[in-house]
Amino acid sequence: MRLPLFQVDAFARRRFAGNPAAVCPLPSWLPDTTLQAIAAENNLAETAYFVQEAGGYRIRWFTPSREVDLCGHATLASALVLMDCLGLAEDQVTFQSESGPLTVAKRDGRFILDFPARPPRALPMDASVGRALGAEPVALFASRDLVAVFESEEQVRRLQPDFKAVAALNPFAVVATAPGSDCDFVSRFFAPAAGIDEDPVTGSAHCELGPYWGERLGKKDLFARQLSARGGEIWIELAGGRVKMSGHGVLYMAGFLEVDL
Repeated sequence: MRLPLFQVDAFARRRFAGNPAAVCPLPSWLPDTTLQAIAAENNLAETAYFVQEAGGYRIRWFTPSREVDLCGHATLASALVLMDCLGLAEDQVTFQSESGPLTVAKRDGRFILDFPARPPRALPMDASVGRALGAEPVALFASRDLVAVFESEEQVRRLQPDFKAVAALNPFAVVATAPGSDCDFVSRFFAPAAGIDEDPVTGSAHCELGPYWGERLGKKDLFARQLSARGGEIWIELAGGRVKMSGHGVLYMAGFLEVDL
């Protein structure tokens, strides 16, 4: 069986930056074992699959080792594929997902993702976090991910985590964050437990980081950078229980894959 396959650099203005995501449009759902095998073969942080349904599309996301409940960069990539490659006439699309309806609109070259807010709760300090990350944070929070807050951008940039120890801290991921020098805040995202030592740009983490930094800075509109080797930019608007994230995307590759069913 031949299926179309696209690769998009999301949250980036140019190729070879941002976060690469694979996008595989499907006529109907394949067995989960096949979806996972394709994602493992792609070996990117995320492979997104979508199927057209009445009123929109249903989307799912897989890392090389598991399915996840929410992914920002692969949702942006899926909207780009629909609008720029597959002839979707509208400049807005709604995906149904495990995390509810997710709308993506294209405005002035940027893709705006409307995602659920996930404000993190404060946790007591834990010395094992500092040991795993290689530096001691000043505060800890948690939502889906464990969030470690540092005093400076340079501390976050210089982290050299012990990934085995990081994987033991949280069932999905650990996010390191700090105030930014030329932006509101910066972050790095480590998810070795999900098969991703460091994710280049993580939209879903900003569902947690946006509410935290919005409250701390007293702002509704924020600009963030993720300090991975590839780097990425995310604009954030806090809207009640929603986080609107926007960024650019660039098509890198379009082709086909072959699977035996």
